[in-house]
Amino acid sequence: MKHKVFNRSPFQLAIISGILIGCAFPPIPGVTAWFGFLPLIHIWQTQSPKESARWSFFAAVIANLISLYWIGLNSGASIPIVLVSMIAAILYLGIFWASVGWLVAWVEKKTYYSLSLIPFLWVSMEWIRGFGPLGFPWANLATTQTVFLPVIQMVEFTGTEGVGFWVLLINVVLYITLRGQGNKRNAIIYLSIIFLIPWIYGTVRLAKYEFDEDQPYRNVAVLQPNVNPNKKWETSYRNQLYQLMDSLHTKAMAMEPDLVLWPEAALPVYMRVSSKRHQYEQQVMETGIPILMGTADYTRDSNGRRVYNGAIYMGINGNEMYHKIFLVPFAEYIPLSPRFPNLKKLNFGQANFTPGSAFTTFPIDSIQFSNLICYESSYPMAARGFIQNGAQFLTIEANDAWLQNSSGVRQHFELARLRAVESRIGIVRSANTGISGIIYPSGKVTEKIQYGEQTVFMGKVPLNQGMTFFTRYGSVFAHMCFILTLIQIIWFIRRSNPS
Repeated sequence: MKHKVFNRSPFQLAIISGILIGCAFPPIPGVTAWFGFLPLIHIWQTQSPKESARWSFFAAVIANLISLYWIGLNSGASIPIVLVSMIAAILYLGIFWASVGWLVAWVEKKTYYSLSLIPFLWVSMEWIRGFGPLGFPWANLATTQTVFLPVIQMVEFTGTEGVGFWVLLINVVLYITLRGQGNKRNAIIYLSIIFLIPWIYGTVRLAKYEFDEDQPYRNVAVLQPNVNPNKKWETSYRNQLYQLMDSLHTKAMAMEPDLVLWPEAALPVYMRVSSKRHQYEQQVMETGIPILMGTADYTRDSNGRRVYNGAIYMGINGNEMYHKIFLVPFAEYIPLSPRFPNLKKLNFGQANFTPGSAFTTFPIDSIQFSNLICYESSYPMAARGFIQNGAQFLTIEANDAWLQNSSGVRQHFELARLRAVESRIGIVRSANTGISGIIYPSGKVTEKIQYGEQTVFMGKVPLNQGMTFFTRYGSVFAHMCFILTLIQIIWFIRRSNPS
């Protein structure tokens, strides 16, 4: 029996899936992800590998255009460049969906048993998509579920790929139910169990990680200056900007925090070598309150001048620098240019930063903390590297003004919630124009300041009390799914071709 929802052309099915999945990403709650793959799964089950790949690519283009349109809003580059960047990103990400579609359809044509492969293959795809200079874990399905806190509690064990597995498993079982394959009553029972397990487990874990003031924490004051980044480096605006940031900083120090956090690239200077630095160093010595400030930096060596997107920590015992490790491709650097410097001669309007190499920690009284800069918060392995190096809470400095008031700003904040739950660590976020806030190890948000507000606030940031399974061992779940994907494919092929 074929459900009426499947009585459509592959073209229509691909459009439906693309819209449903694209609309599952923040700021929209990701309910449609629970059934958005149904039309696409039907394509995988009924079309040839070539057609399946083609329509999967088409669905991906629609989904990514809806969820990632904000790439084309970057106010830091010319309109042609940002539009080309958006189109290139959407087409590139579509290749991964096309690969899944081709492989599922190929296995289905060979064996008629491809449904069990789908969740494992999807996880493998998300895991592989996160590697290399064009890695983009931002697009993982876990981002669609962050509003449902019980559901994302699993990421402390599975990483974000576990949420993607759950979403695809729901879709597969729902597809089987609607197609009337097997016992429908049993299928509904299985579907209910699969859907409810993360909610029940997550509710229990949420209670365990409920924050109270008996647990260790640090008070952090946060600046959200709401400055137009295109004006920041204008000479005529410089004194006005200094006055604004100094006034906000004075308010922050009056709150008597353990740390003052500034956003990314806060002032139009190379702070480490600027005379302006002495003013803030003096304030640190007088008040005993350290500062973490986003700033550009540079070094010179035999290969010439290297420029970094970084952060300077001004502490009681001196200054330390962190240089951003995970740069935005084609915006902050040209991929492979660190290995092949001549690529820097290509001019797409991008910066030519050099990636850092050290997971730096900063000392604050008796503990250590670390800082993620903007795009780095989308990388699970970035946060994991800092925590393995001793960080007990994380700060995030961002400048989401480039994305304007788009869904990209909301998605970027939600990614920080995933990092908090993965490692059960407190996170405090300072964004130039927002969204700033504090995130508890459970993923709950407090002191959230919306986009476009100018303010200073202080909140309690919990310290982590040990490494989670994910922090200690990494993407074991994804590794297992990849291995099981290969085993299933081999087993299916051998079963379809008995000797």
